[in-house]
Amino acid sequence: MTATVTRDEIVRRVEQWLEPGRFQDYCPNGLQVEGKSEVRRIVSGVTASQAFIEAAMDADADLLLVHHGYFWKGEDQRIQGMKKRRLQTLLAHDISLLAYHLPLDAHAELGNNRQLADRLGIQNAKPLQPEGGLVWMGELSSAMPVEGFSGLLEERLARRPLHVGEGRPEIRRVAWCTGAAQGFITQAIEAGADAFISGEISEPTVHTARECGIHYFSAGHHATERYGVQAVGERLAQELAIEHRFIDIDNPV
Repeated sequence: MTATVTRDEIVRRVEQWLEPGRFQDYCPNGLQVEGKSEVRRIVSGVTASQAFIEAAMDADADLLLVHHGYFWKGEDQRIQGMKKRRLQTLLAHDISLLAYHLPLDAHAELGNNRQLADRLGIQNAKPLQPEGGLVWMGELSSAMPVEGFSGLLEERLARRPLHVGEGRPEIRRVAWCTGAAQGFITQAIEAGADAFISGEISEPTVHTARECGIHYFSAGHHATERYGVQAVGERLAQELAIEHRFIDIDNPV
């Protein structure tokens, strides 16, 4: 039987797991919009877009759990246009918005980096830095040809990656960081990775990959970050006996 739990208990659980206080982030992590105090159904997704909010409303959500929420540093603080419409919809329907950015990338079990490794079958996956961090590294169970690895990414993420760079004919050691993390390619090179995966690519990434002898795969910001919120949502459903549903609003970036 589905239970109802307090919003505050959900926030407490997630903050206990993700420890957002350890991070200096580009946005506030945690409860960004306060809705009803009792929660029966959580809907998770990558980004709190208007399309996602409306799909969650159709699913009768009480609380939204996302990776990309609101109130980013440097953005226009005025509540106008798109921002007004999003917030107005949430407040009018008394729906809470719970958002975690870097804490959800970094978590050793529930985070985007760990979840991506699990889906790709990467073994011995761990952060490059002993104290934890955003760039991870691990190994495939056996070396794969470059095209084979590209095919694995496409199969597991349902998106054809962009491959640039030159390196060894087979890939075994893989480094990665989900989302807009192409600038971390130098850390992957220094660690001796055969390949580096991130969500997005920029112009300098191409030259770095070509000149430094590493295969780089841009696998999609959205595509690489679908999994952390699902893992957190499922953990909440298991521990609190509430409903959880993931809604994927596709994004080609």
